[in-house]
Amino acid sequence: MILFEGLVAAHVATGATGLVSLWAPVLTRKGSQRHKFWGRVFVGAMIATGTIAVGISLCSLFYPLETHAFSEDAPMIRGLFGWMMMYLGVLTVALAWHSYVAARFKTDRTAYATPVNFALQLAMAAAALNCAVQGLLIGQYLMVGIAVPGLVAAYLHVRYLRQSAPSPREWLAQHFRAGIGAGISVYTAFFAFGAVNTIPALAFNPILWALPTVLGVGYMIKHQRQFDMRAKPVAAE
Repeated sequence: MILFEGLVAAHVATGATGLVSLWAPVLTRKGSQRHKFWGRVFVGAMIATGTIAVGISLCSLFYPLETHAFSEDAPMIRGLFGWMMMYLGVLTVALAWHSYVAARFKTDRTAYATPVNFALQLAMAAAALNCAVQGLLIGQYLMVGIAVPGLVAAYLHVRYLRQSAPSPREWLAQHFRAGIGAGISVYTAFFAFGAVNTIPALAFNPILWALPTVLGVGYMIKHQRQFDMRAKPVAAE
């Protein structure tokens, strides 16, 4: 319990940093020094938060009733606070890292089409698939729905990393989508797991879980349209 409580405290600290720092790179001018600085702060917070989340999930898997005394349903705790939290942790790390290396190396894909990045994307896909399977086994179908973005992101990232001649501006879309995806992940975890401790009645409310994804994907679509419009003159040349 000492280990578990320490991990939770660290998770709250790094997660809160990520929740707040996300908005600085979103709102500041893209490419500016402020954007880059706060982007690095956000990525660092997300990698730390996701890594700690995996540690918390392992505690929940091995000691479900001891770590979550509010329930006696061990399979449910292992599913939601074990397998799903592990998936969200891996998802957050994989997305944050992909966003960072895309922005750092831009068109030099050989610099970030590395075994580390491939391994993170494949780990994200495996964790997402396992989350969906575990959700089916315990009848928590929200776990199935929440696994879909991870599978889609892993496929798109691996496809991009394997492309022979992607668009010169595609790194920008990769950077943006992965960064916002990491933000969606941390806000989803905040609403899903935070609600258990603050408003238990809303803990499994599908609207609460879906809200970050709906808003985040909507913002992605708007940004993608702007990106496509700016890319047209480049394509014409």
